[in-house]
Amino acid sequence: MPRGQKSKLRAREKRRQARQAHDEIQSQDLEGAQAFAVEEDYYSSLQPVLNGSPQNVTAAETPSTPKELQETPLSTDDTTAAVSCTNSCEGASKQDEGSPESSKAFEGFRRDPLNKKAVLLVQFLLKKYQSKEPITKDDMLKFVIKKYKLHFNEIIRRASEHLELAFGVDLKEVDPIRHHYALVSKLQFSCDETISEENMPKTGLLMIVLGVIFMNGNRASEEAVWEVLNLMGVYADKIHLLYGEPKKVITKDLVQLNYLEYRQIPDSDPPRYEFLWGPRAHAETTKMRVLEFLAKIYDTVPTAFPLWYEEALRDQEERVRARAAARARVTAIVPSRTLASCCFHTK
Repeated sequence: MPRGQKSKLRAREKRRQARQAHDEIQSQDLEGAQAFAVEEDYYSSLQPVLNGSPQNVTAAETPSTPKELQETPLSTDDTTAAVSCTNSCEGASKQDEGSPESSKAFEGFRRDPLNKKAVLLVQFLLKKYQSKEPITKDDMLKFVIKKYKLHFNEIIRRASEHLELAFGVDLKEVDPIRHHYALVSKLQFSCDETISEENMPKTGLLMIVLGVIFMNGNRASEEAVWEVLNLMGVYADKIHLLYGEPKKVITKDLVQLNYLEYRQIPDSDPPRYEFLWGPRAHAETTKMRVLEFLAKIYDTVPTAFPLWYEEALRDQEERVRARAAARARVTAIVPSRTLASCCFHTK
């Protein structure tokens, strides 16, 4: 081959390699931008809850905040600490905005490739759930994890934690042989239905409100609910990136769906309102499940809250007795009808 032609081929190959390197850089930048955008959407709601800094624990010590929660140390896991320091959150306190520690931790989160992959995996899983497509390990490795295959277990652990705390759903491996997964709501639906992508964030918000109601004697004033939500950066008069219009969600949407009851406190003047569990909440979740959810937020176990744990156990026992009584009634009705039918035919 003539020398000139070889030179042209080498130059062409160098240009191809340069274009490929440029495309890879652009792809990485796009991936990082997508991860950052998704992170901003839903981590804002978790920031004060997941923050392990002492000042946030102190700030949470308000009159209507249960004492057990005030004294419970929050998680100081590197991932959650970095996530919690997102200074773009609506709920971030003014004094923390722009602080060197906050900026450093947030930058640490953005640069951690495993955190980026976890955020992208959350987005991928939600899309799969919404389109009712099967969730497989192979797809997660191929489309999201890619070259981080050796870190699959850690990435899926972080993604699972984010899904549970932000959206109120668990990621479960339903087929260990073929490695198929499914997103399972904290609510046990009474019929074959799934949560829409639009309503999924409301499940996480609902679990928090149900927890506030439970921990306030099974009824919580509107002020007590908003006091807790405000600590999470969720405000009645502000549009939230994840929950939309929070006041509309908890006073109208979830009330119309019968998950919450919202009613005026008797003899209150001026009128004040309170929240109670609605019939669907009683049917589709339990006090123990809600307590487990709150314990997960505070990186502890349900037994760390002994009074509420005992009440949750009593609730479970009552449910077992109620189911047993219902089965007994059915068993008693069926033979009596059979006997009546036999007597009728005999006549």
